[in-house]
Amino acid sequence: MTQRVEHTTVMDRLAIDDLVTGYAIAVDDGDWTAYRALFVPEGHVDYRSAGGIAGGVTDVADWLAEMMRRFPVRQHLIVNRRIGIELRDGGAPGDTATVQADYLNPMHLAGPQDAPPATGAGVHPGAAADPRPGVPADLHREHAGAITGASAAPNYTCAGRYAFAARRATEGWRLSEVVVHEKWRQLVPARD
Repeated sequence: MTQRVEHTTVMDRLAIDDLVTGYAIAVDDGDWTAYRALFVPEGHVDYRSAGGIAGGVTDVADWLAEMMRRFPVRQHLIVNRRIGIELRDGGAPGDTATVQADYLNPMHLAGPQDAPPATGAGVHPGAAADPRPGVPADLHREHAGAITGASAAPNYTCAGRYAFAARRATEGWRLSEVVVHEKWRQLVPARD
C-alpha cells in the first residue's frame, strides 16, 4: 500500500467517524435539518427493533421530531466503532463503507411540569434567554425545566448496536442506511 493510499484511507476513516458523531449530535440536539443532510437523498432508516419505524430519511426525521419531544434531554453515546471501507483492486479505498457501533442512549422523559414546546417565538413561563453558547435557543426554551433537573419524570435508557452504511457523495461521505438493533432498555423512576 502506498503512502498516498494510506493517507486517503485514514482521511476517509476520520470523515466516516465524524459522520457518525454528527448523527448522534443531530439526534440529541433535535436538529432534523442537520439529520437529513447526513444522508444521501434515498437514504433509509430502520428503528423498528427499538419500537420505532422504518422508511426514508424525510419520513423518519419527521417522525423523530415528533417522538423526541417526549424526551427533552438526550445524550446519545456511540462507541466501539468498527469502520470497514470497501477496497478497490490495488487496495485503494472505495466509495462505500460500513460501521458497526454500540450505543448507549440515556434520556429524560418529559414530566407534567415540563411545559410543552413553545410555538412560534413564545417562551415558556420562567424560561430565560439561552445562557449557554452553542445550545439552540428553542432547545433551551423547550426543555428549561428538565435541564435544571426539576422534573419528577422518570429517566429512560436504551442500548444496542447500530449498523451504518455510508457512501462517498459529492459533498463527502453520507449515510445510506442506519439500522438499530436494540439490546436492552430500562425505565428508572426519578427520585423525590
